Formats: sequence, structure tokens, C-alpha cells
Amino acid sequence: MSSAPRPSTASLRVLLVDDEPLARQRLHDLLEDQPDVSDVVAAEDVDEAVRLIRETDPDVVLLDMQMPGGTGLDVVRQIGVGFMPITVFVTAHDEYAVQAFELAAADYLLKPFSDERFEAAFRRVRERAEMEDMGSLREQLKLVLEAGATDGADDTSYLKRIAVQGRGRMLVVSVEEIDHIVANGVYAELHTGRESHLVRTSLSTLEARLDPQRFFRIHRSAIVSLDEVEMLIREGGGSCLVQLKGGARLPVSRSRREELELRLGRL
Repeated sequence: MSSAPRPSTASLRVLLVDDEPLARQRLHDLLEDQPDVSDVVAAEDVDEAVRLIRETDPDVVLLDMQMPGGTGLDVVRQIGVGFMPITVFVTAHDEYAVQAFELAAADYLLKPFSDERFEAAFRRVRERAEMEDMGSLREQLKLVLEAGATDGADDTSYLKRIAVQGRGRMLVVSVEEIDHIVANGVYAELHTGRESHLVRTSLSTLEARLDPQRFFRIHRSAIVSLDEVEMLIREGGGSCLVQLKGGARLPVSRSRREELELRLGRL
């Protein structure tokens, strides 16, 4: 079972987040000149930005730093760094620059910026999207080649345990203990009850090595153990959360919600 692929860079969905109408209009006009942008939606404040990220699952967010009711950093905190789309921070205040890049932003636009500076930022967005796509393709090719070498084998090819490197030691985590996995930069963060462990690998690699009868990728940044799902929580606008038995709540991508419901036994 493979997850739904992210849209290629030929079709990018963009969310604009800015409380100033003229600023939103200028960004919208600049995006209209980008042939690979298929859809643009806008938000005016933190709450609306968080809601639209959860409901529309955009590929790119152009995120103002200072807005009514909070900042762009508040949006990142509520969504979670690992769950944020490719992000470009836009602001008139440069004191946020260091924090923006610490959060792995693709770029940082300081108002007022020129059309050329915007083009440079969007080139970085494309490069980031292409790197993610190519990384996923390389992993898929590697796994296909490995599968060909073991063709005819039984399901013992699925991971039963994962070795986690620590300071001067190696901890072995049983896959049966894992209730969910989330992306954390270049790492995957394994959650087992009250503990978490970092492994330097991608979710795509882990997804292909985990038994699909037990694990399901609910979001580009999260995999859950189906046995640990306690309930699905439907929110306004069609967004949905998974609540696990341990209490964790994780967003479900719109494209994956129906398959998840079927995997959980919906008739």
C-alpha cells in the first residue's frame, strides 16, 4: 500500500496569509504569473490560516509574521513544524528572520520586496518541492529493486524491529510497540507510549517497510498504527483528526481520509 503522492511541482496549491488586503492582492498577482500554481486561497489571521492549512492541505504557504491575534510563528506552533507545508515567511520586520530559518522556511521575504526577489523565493519553493519529489522517487526505486531481489518471499520482509542509535548505545525498538511516527526534519520520530526515538530516515522509506495491515499513512508527515486508533474527530470544513488510545491527536489529509475509514472497518 502506498500513500497518495504529493502534487508534482507542475501543480502547486498555495495559501496566502496576510491581514493587509493590498499585500494579499500583490502576492496573488505575482502568483498568477507562475505557470505551476494551480490554486490560490487566502487567510487574514492566525485562526483562519490554521483552519485552511488543515482543511485544504496546501503545498505552499506564504505566511505573514504579524497579524491580528498572533504571528506566523503561532501558526507553525499550532500546525506543528513537521506538518507545515513548504513555507515562505513574509513580513516588514526583520527581527523574525532567524526564527524563520530555524523553522526550516524555504525563504524569507522582507517587505517591501521587488518582483525579482519574489521570483527568487519561488524558485527556492520549486527546488524544495522537487527535492521532496525526487527523494521519494529514489526511495521508491530502491524499494522496488529490493523487492525484486526477494521476490517470492513471505511477509517477513516487513520490519519487525528498528535500531535506534543513542549516545554510545543502540536501542532496539519493536515495531509492535509503535503507536505513531511523525516527520521531524530529516528524521522520523517513533512514538511508543510515553517515549519517542529519532531515526535518520524518511517516512516514505518506513511506510514501504511496515506491514500495511497494521500501519497507515494518514498525512505526508504522519503514520499511525491502526490498532491504536481510538476515534476519528471530524471538524468544520471537512478536516479530520485521528485520536490515538494514548491521547495523541494527529491531522488526517483529505485525500487519505476515506481510505483510512475503510481500513478502520467502515461498511
